Amino acid sequence: MNIIQGIILGIVQGLTEFLPISSTAHLRIVPAFFGWNDPGAAFTAITQLGTMAAVLHYFRRDLWGIVKGLFAGLTSVQSRSTESFRMGMYIILGTIPICIFGLVFSHQIETKARSLYLISTTLIALGLLLLFAEAKGRRKKDLSSLTLRDGMFFGLAQALALIPGVSRSGSTITAGLFLGFNREAAARYSFLLSVPAVVLSGAFELRKIGEGGAIPIGPTVVATLFAFIVGWLSIAGLLKFLNTHSTMVFVVYRVILGIVVASLTATAVIA
Repeated sequence: MNIIQGIILGIVQGLTEFLPISSTAHLRIVPAFFGWNDPGAAFTAITQLGTMAAVLHYFRRDLWGIVKGLFAGLTSVQSRSTESFRMGMYIILGTIPICIFGLVFSHQIETKARSLYLISTTLIALGLLLLFAEAKGRRKKDLSSLTLRDGMFFGLAQALALIPGVSRSGSTITAGLFLGFNREAAARYSFLLSVPAVVLSGAFELRKIGEGGAIPIGPTVVATLFAFIVGWLSIAGLLKFLNTHSTMVFVVYRVILGIVVASLTATAVIA
């Protein structure tokens, strides 16, 4: 990988991490279209630290309130009834499923799960599920009505994003719609829930930078920087978009891309 490739992949990561179209899938598909080597699951996890920095900056006030609420709840029983404390606890508990499945299936995630056939299938399947959620969801609840049951359901949905092509935001926004949350609330909680999992995953994979030349330092740093810049813009754009639009454009995009990838893979145009 060279610097130019790192810039392109960083932009792809930043743009697709928060849209419900799967950044992992795009970091596998884009290099395949250009004839580049697969950057691998570790590169994806590390560049996600750039987009996570964008989340931390964009939601800094929300996150600081949650952190203060958690610490207050440790010393005061009364503080445990606040929305900030409950939100923090739900995020912690909702992170457990993806940590367990990530550790158990780490080898499969880094190898067999990066098959373009699997990615094309999950792109289409989650797209259709999102379409169903749009049709059935009541979209009346905001985050003030979040319960422990909701938090765990979001967490299980996030764990599905370990499968390339599913999409972290796609699976959690879909879950939120099924639970009756409005689109903006589902997306906002999706971003907040992703913080612990992405930070832990990226930090774990940092050890592989420069390891046998597998993950080059320069391009990876550049990719992470561009992922941060584009990611911040992507968050702001998506939240504004979901206030007045449905997710239909993402459903159509996922299905079309899935069909194209499956067709090109089957004819050996990409691999």
